[in-house]
Amino acid sequence: DLVVRADIAGAQTEVRGAAVWARGAVSYGHMARAVRPALVNGAVGLVMASHGHLSRALTFTFEDGRIVEIEVIGDPERLARLEVSLAE
Repeated sequence: DLVVRADIAGAQTEVRGAAVWARGAVSYGHMARAVRPALVNGAVGLVMASHGHLSRALTFTFEDGRIVEIEVIGDPERLARLEVSLAE
């Protein structure tokens, strides 16, 4: 079962279940234009950077070809420590 951990604006949240995550993710659909595939610390991820400012990074944990964990990083201090390479 999917676990999503988010660290945004100093608040940490955890969501369990793919269906629960999908319902919540739909509400952020308007931000999709700013999302880009990237390598985050050398692994497949997504980043959200509006006007060149990194505001979110998503990292994924895979098991048996399925995503089992997503970490949403929004804390500015943590974002500053990430190594990010945008996919071409």
